[in-house]
Amino acid sequence: MNPYVGCAFGCAYCYARYAHRYTMERAGAHGPVPNDEAMPPWLAFERRVLVKRDAPALVRQALASRATRYAPLLRGDESVLVGSATDPYQPAERRFRVTRGVLEAFAEHPGVRVNLITKSPLVVRDVDVLARLAERGALTVHVSLITLDRALARRIEPRAPTPEARLRAIARLAAAGVHVGVNVMPVLPGITDTPAALDALFASVAEAGARDVGACALRLQPAARDRYLPWIAAEFPALAARYQATYARGSHAGQRYREGLQAYVERLARRHGLHLREYRRGPPVRAGVPSLQLSLGV
Repeated sequence: MNPYVGCAFGCAYCYARYAHRYTMERAGAHGPVPNDEAMPPWLAFERRVLVKRDAPALVRQALASRATRYAPLLRGDESVLVGSATDPYQPAERRFRVTRGVLEAFAEHPGVRVNLITKSPLVVRDVDVLARLAERGALTVHVSLITLDRALARRIEPRAPTPEARLRAIARLAAAGVHVGVNVMPVLPGITDTPAALDALFASVAEAGARDVGACALRLQPAARDRYLPWIAAEFPALAARYQATYARGSHAGQRYREGLQAYVERLARRHGLHLREYRRGPPVRAGVPSLQLSLGV
């Protein structure tokens, strides 16, 4: 469930930029849409946020129908993910409150399990609804945080809340009894993957009250590549050739990199008392294709 299409935070690595073009093309089949021809799709994604104003009413209607397709959700056999292709608590949520309305609709049905992903401390505004969801079914809030370095975060995620604000949100949610996890995703090769930086990040989220973490290396789908690789060339030119070589034929970092990262974050999770959610997907390394090396030195 995505309450918005597009996201104003403008994260350089965002994998969901395809969603905007898809939605606009689909809307164009039913009538005129705003003219974005002068704006590349990756930019339209963060500049033209589309608001699903009727989402709460549609969720209520769908669940009230008790259609077969929703039966597993109502039984608690399946869960719903809020924010898979947008941040549900981006700035538009302050005005439109679509995410809150959707969560209130889910909370009307006992047994519904909700997972929510956000970078925004605005999620704390809805702690009353989150508590109700947790009491009647199950709830996990996953806060995305890839670095504690405020200046670096501003370069990578130019309009996202600061790392300090996210840590405060984690602490406030945890204090309210909400199950909070942290997404250290994506780990950016050569940028956010140093041992000291990852260790400090795991230590900080554990201290704030997070119960679990997930971590995986950057994946670059075509829509994300169009934005990310030029950004690397501008912001980290020394890494540009290595990134081009690594992601020239696929979306994943090399197998050795992924395995080394996985082994290290497993050790960090044990050290800081965090449960580690595993992300091991990825193709084998192609022979003869150079890849980025992990800053961990493995």
